[in-house]
Amino acid sequence: MNRFCECVSRKSANIPPFLVMDVLEEALRMSRTGEEVIHLEVGEPDFDTPSNIVEAGVKALRQGRTHYTSSVGIPELRHAISASHKRMYNVDVNPDNVIITSGSSPAIFLTLASILDPGDEVILSDPHYACYPNFVNFLGAIPTFVPVHPEDGFELNPGAVKKAISKRTKAIMINSPSNPTGTLITPENMKAISNLGVPIISDEIYHGLVYEGQEHSILEFTDNSFVLNGFSKLYAMTGWRLGYVISRPECVRPIQKMSQNFFISAADFIQYAGVEALTNSSSQTFEMKRIFNERRKVMLKRLREIGFEIKHDPVGAFYILCDARKFSKNSYEFTFEILREARVGVAPGIDFGENAEGFIRFSYTNSMENIVEGLDRIENYLHRRFRS
Repeated sequence: MNRFCECVSRKSANIPPFLVMDVLEEALRMSRTGEEVIHLEVGEPDFDTPSNIVEAGVKALRQGRTHYTSSVGIPELRHAISASHKRMYNVDVNPDNVIITSGSSPAIFLTLASILDPGDEVILSDPHYACYPNFVNFLGAIPTFVPVHPEDGFELNPGAVKKAISKRTKAIMINSPSNPTGTLITPENMKAISNLGVPIISDEIYHGLVYEGQEHSILEFTDNSFVLNGFSKLYAMTGWRLGYVISRPECVRPIQKMSQNFFISAADFIQYAGVEALTNSSSQTFEMKRIFNERRKVMLKRLREIGFEIKHDPVGAFYILCDARKFSKNSYEFTFEILREARVGVAPGIDFGENAEGFIRFSYTNSMENIVEGLDRIENYLHRRFRS
């Protein structure tokens, strides 16, 4: 056997790809050959980071904020996060329980690593954010899936969650508003899930991007929880890589030690930009939210006209998960067919779980002009395909 192959770990060799990135990378390859591809696959806001946040980062750089910080983050940002949760949810968060991370992905990893041993189980919805089970499997634990269905708005049913709990269950992971469905868990169901006696890991990265109804933090219902969040979505700061965990007290020190070993600390000057985002950016985020909502309404109307089935309107984040089974039951093949023939990138449902096979996820993080053009291209392609 090739000695290079012998040195590759099973963990790294066996981790599944993030399929939406496969689509994006092929779309970028097509663009390099001169083809004009419209991107409706990735969940990255097309807005620039608000100027006041940029200026806060630049100011921090000029003040020499270019050094290591505490592995749990600067006090100013931890206190700002505590204050924002009091303002938004009327919950008290001890800043000592806040750990700053280099994006929400490290927050997910560190949180799961702080509670999981090999063979432990984590309950996830199906569909779910594509990377959740990969984190769990990588840590030697087992994802346990609870199917959610379009006719129920893809909402977790507390009774089904209860049935999935075993002696090895260490956490229930929720995401509201959700990627890929854009739907909310009702406060009644959040309360019922929080009363099941299992720690809740609540990924709240899309909070602030809700167009109908109201998002709720798990901290409104239980202290037996971890909150994951970051600045990428609401503040258009994907490239800044800034996130955080609000941890149960007993896990703060374990998470801190892992952060010290694996990441050292989040970038100094970027944390000061985060303080500005939380304290002085409401007008900019309100305008981004307004534009996202306009795009959401247009995309919903056009997708239904084209023939995609959507049983419940998504009300948050910036995704629409459509039933495409009348066109194809293989979402991966259908996605690349759309990319090749219509020159539009979309995300295959299978990326988000077996229960999303045959579905396609559309992201409205592109201009209205490009959304309209992209959906027109798909409609024209489907007309050609099914006439022949």
